[in-house]
Amino acid sequence: MDVVVAGAHGKVGRRLTRLLRARGDRVRGLIRKEAETQDVLADGAEPIVCDLESATVEDVVGAVTGADAVVFAAGAGPGSGAARKLTMDRDGAIRLLRAAEQTGVPRYVMVSSVGAENPPAGDDVFAVYLQAKAEADAVLMASALAWTIVRPGRLTDEPGTGRVRVDTEPHRGEVPRNDVAAVLDAVLHTERTVARILYVNSGDLPILDALGVALK
Repeated sequence: MDVVVAGAHGKVGRRLTRLLRARGDRVRGLIRKEAETQDVLADGAEPIVCDLESATVEDVVGAVTGADAVVFAAGAGPGSGAARKLTMDRDGAIRLLRAAEQTGVPRYVMVSSVGAENPPAGDDVFAVYLQAKAEADAVLMASALAWTIVRPGRLTDEPGTGRVRVDTEPHRGEVPRNDVAAVLDAVLHTERTVARILYVNSGDLPILDALGVALK
C-alpha cells in the first residue's frame, strides 16, 4: 500500500510510519519544515515539505498523486490558539481531502477526537478545536471517499499495550499514542472499517479483536 501521512513528524505520525514500513508499505510523509526531513527519513518515509496550513489544494495534489490512502494525523498542536485550530485542524484536513478527490486517492483516514460528535459552543481554544474537528469530519463523511474517522480519548506517551477498547459509540478515557498508531495501521488494512467512526481508548482486547467487536 502507498500511504501519505500528513503530520509525519508528529508523535502519532512517526509511530504510524514505522508500523507501515514494517509491513512493507510505502510511506510519503508530509511535513512542515525542511528541518524535519532527517527524522522522517529515519522512520523510513519519503519526506515531502508541504504545510497543509498554508498550501493550496494544487500544492497538495502533487504530494498525494498515486497514493492508495491518506491519513490526517496533523494538527496545530498544544499551545496554539483558536485561530490555528480552524486553519490547521479543519482547513488543513479539508485541503488534504480535496487533493485526494482531485487525484483519485480512494481512502482517507482521519485522526479526530472524542467530543467531536457533540462539540461545545463557545470560543475557548478547546471548544474551537472540537468544533474544527467536527466540521472536518462532516466534510469527509459527505465525500465519496472510503473514509474512516478515529476518535481517541486523551493521548499519553505511556508505552503501548496493544490492548484497546474500540466502539462506535463515544466513550472517554485515555490511550497511549503507540496504541493509536497501531489502530490506524490496522484500520488502513481492514476494509470493514470504511464509513465508520471509531472511538478508541485503552482496554482489554488485542487491537484486531477490539476492531472485530466494534464492527460486528
